Amino acid sequence: MAQFVTIVDKLSTWFGKAFAWCIMIMIVGVSYDVMVTKLFNSATNWAYEITYMMYGTLFMMAGAYTLSRDSHVRADFLYRNWSPRKQAVVELILYPVFFFPAILALIFYGWFQAQRAWRIGEIAISSPTGIPIYQYRTIIPLAGTLLLLQGIAQMFRCVLCLQTGEWMRARDDVEETEKLLIDEKAREALQHSGEAVDVPTPDEAGLTGGRK
Repeated sequence: MAQFVTIVDKLSTWFGKAFAWCIMIMIVGVSYDVMVTKLFNSATNWAYEITYMMYGTLFMMAGAYTLSRDSHVRADFLYRNWSPRKQAVVELILYPVFFFPAILALIFYGWFQAQRAWRIGEIAISSPTGIPIYQYRTIIPLAGTLLLLQGIAQMFRCVLCLQTGEWMRARDDVEETEKLLIDEKAREALQHSGEAVDVPTPDEAGLTGGRK
């Protein structure tokens, strides 16, 4: 069970980081459009399409990665004060009731739309350049499948939490900007005082949301 969680976490991480490069494509497209508009008064016809396609792709494909890090927004003013086992029980109920039905609907409807788009060679009706969007439609069932796998992994996390009393966390692969600032302030205080300074963890500093 723990091995399955680890494998799915790695898969979600790979896709999340790979599609994060969509940001760079967005930046290049928008920057080029602004430059030629301001300097040569000649706006492009494709910059808008690049922007919404890259943003939509990033948003969809980062969903599973975000879920693996427990970073989706939640109203947790009650949840955060519960014990890990109580949190796990609630999530074991909510995932089958709300999460999986919505994700399965996303996969099946998205697959139907993607098949239809490829069959008719769908183009964006609002696009002056007639840009094809069938490949864009394919992102929807793919992202849904990744979310489904990650959702199963999260259910396994709940079971493991009920057994051990602690959450199995994904491997850290990024560092919060706020934590870097805290570390920097602690080093500055150490230089001025000459004494050891305890640097709080993100949890102690209140920088992490969700589970505690």
